[in-house]
Amino acid sequence: MLKRKKNRIIIGVIAFIAIFITIYIIFFQNNSVEVLSKYGSRGSEVTQIQTKLKRWGYYNGNIDGIYGTQTVNAVKYFQRKNGLTVDGIAGPATLKAMGIYTSSSTSTSSSSSNSNNVNLLARLIYGEARGEPYTGQVAVGAVVMNRVKSSSFPNSISGVIYASGAFDAVKDGQINLTPNSDAKKAAQDAINGWDPSYGAIYYFNPATATNKWIWSRPMTVTIGRHRFCK
Repeated sequence: MLKRKKNRIIIGVIAFIAIFITIYIIFFQNNSVEVLSKYGSRGSEVTQIQTKLKRWGYYNGNIDGIYGTQTVNAVKYFQRKNGLTVDGIAGPATLKAMGIYTSSSTSTSSSSSNSNNVNLLARLIYGEARGEPYTGQVAVGAVVMNRVKSSSFPNSISGVIYASGAFDAVKDGQINLTPNSDAKKAAQDAINGWDPSYGAIYYFNPATATNKWIWSRPMTVTIGRHRFCK
C-alpha cells in the first residue's frame, strides 16, 4: 500500500516537472525567438523599419511607429524587390535584410552584423562587377563604403545598397545571387579600408551609360570597364 502511494507521488512529481518544462519551452523560448513586427505593431522597431524604408524610397508615410497599411505595403515592396517572402511581416529574414537586429540576437550582434555586412556587400559586388579585375571589384565595394561615410547618403551599408535606384543589381534582382569567393574577399577588403577608387562615390560603364549627368562627374580612376568618379 505504501509502495503504491510512493509510486503515485513519484509519478505526480515527474508529471509536474514535465508540464513545467513544456510551459517554459512554449512560453519563454517561443516568445524570445518569434520577435517580429506586423500589422498593428507599435514601438521603436516599427520606427526603425519606417525610417529605413523611407530613406530607401519604399515608404512615403509618416514615421509614427505604427505598423499600418502603408507600412505593410512598403515592407511588401521591399520584400518583393529583394527576393524575400512577400507577406508584409517584418520577420527575422526581412529585419536582417534591413540591418535591424532584435534583442534576441544582442549577444552576437557585433559579429553577426559584420558577417551580414560582408555578405551583403559581396552580393552587390558580385551582381555589379563579377568578371571585372579583382581591384575593380574592391573599388565597387569602396564606393559603397565611401557613401556610408558621406553625409549625402545613408549611414549604413544596407542603407546605401538598398537606396531606391542606387544600383542596377538591386533593380534587376542580381543582388540575390550567391557571391563567389573573390566577391567575398573584395567585400572584406573594402570594409577593411582598401580604396582603389580613390574616394569615388559613383561609377559607371562608359560603353553603356546614357545618363549625361554621370559623365559630368570628376573621374578618379578607370578600372576594367568601370569609370569611378566623385
